[in-house]
Amino acid sequence: MYFALSLTYQILALYAAAALLPALFLMRYIYRKDTVDKESPRLLWGCVLRGVLAVVASIVLEGIGQTILNSSGIPANTPAYTAALAFLVVAVVEEGTKYFFMARLTWNNPEFNYRFDGIVYAAFTSLGFAAVENLKYVFTFGLSVALPRAFLSIPGHLGFAVVFGYFYGRARYAANLGQHGKCRTNLIVGYILAVLLHGTYDFCAMQGSANSTVAFLVFVAIMYVVIFCLIRHESWTDREIMY
Repeated sequence: MYFALSLTYQILALYAAAALLPALFLMRYIYRKDTVDKESPRLLWGCVLRGVLAVVASIVLEGIGQTILNSSGIPANTPAYTAALAFLVVAVVEEGTKYFFMARLTWNNPEFNYRFDGIVYAAFTSLGFAAVENLKYVFTFGLSVALPRAFLSIPGHLGFAVVFGYFYGRARYAANLGQHGKCRTNLIVGYILAVLLHGTYDFCAMQGSANSTVAFLVFVAIMYVVIFCLIRHESWTDREIMY
């Protein structure tokens, strides 16, 4: 009995590690790129928790959204249905819930004093979301999905987050200068671009054809190059937000 329980715990630990380590690795990467004024662990783990809350909210809202989509008259299993599901349901809801919860914690936080902080907060929130999502997939489908998700899904969520975080930091910077129109524009543009990236990613992945698979891999490769160059550039050119 003891051996069986021990083996069970070891298997569970292996599954959990396979699901969580990619997100933790990318959190560490982002944390190290925040070279000027690092955020407190309490705030960062608060962002991760907001990502977990976003998962719960997304499950509810996506269920409602898909019910509405199913009653819209668009035939299922068609490109139009897949596009509506990917962009208007999944991407809109998931990006919206992540940044709704993140903003409640970070926007007026005194630690939000550098532009790169916007990328840090968005990344930690999104990776918290991705870690919970990955746990579900690994425990449902097994270790066979852990490797592809480690190189595709988890960095994908980071990519969407970095784009929003880039504009989120600039929005906070503009707000502190009294440029409220520019602040709103940055928030709107950041959200729309994150939704478009997320929707494109999901649409290509959902199609399942040979052409869509090629398009998916090309899209992911280009996004990764752009995102990691953006992270490096923003880290090097970080600017203080004056209060």
